[in-house]
Amino acid sequence: MAIGHVPTRVDVTAQLRTAGLRVTAPRKAVLTWLAGHPHATADEVRAGVAAELGSVSHQTVYDVLRAGCGAGLVRVIEPAGLPALFERRTGDNHHHVVCRGCGRTEDVDCVRGRAPCLSPDDDQGFTVDEAEILFWGLCPICRGS
Repeated sequence: MAIGHVPTRVDVTAQLRTAGLRVTAPRKAVLTWLAGHPHATADEVRAGVAAELGSVSHQTVYDVLRAGCGAGLVRVIEPAGLPALFERRTGDNHHHVVCRGCGRTEDVDCVRGRAPCLSPDDDQGFTVDEAEILFWGLCPICRGS
């Protein structure tokens, strides 16, 4: 998958198969809906998918999201004090900015290039392969701009 690429419906079937996951209507619906609605909560995903499929259980959505995260098809962002957010943009070392007022979350591309934060001053013996950075502030609406 290309850096920052968000899969289409056609890609979803192939990606599920490549990841060794069964291709099911709920999996296709969750992954496709999420591609167009980044930074969504599990409840938002369920509501969006239910509108398409007619109904889907919370458990099914959680199971799909968990399997998607495990297969690298979905990324979870867990801002402190907010519900977990899910997105399809994976593997490109982007970060996020979160509004302290309303919780709005947006992507922030890394200006220094690929994976600059993977060289901590002291890695404590760890082999570091990923860094997550959350920037916090107020969005233009909450700022009144």
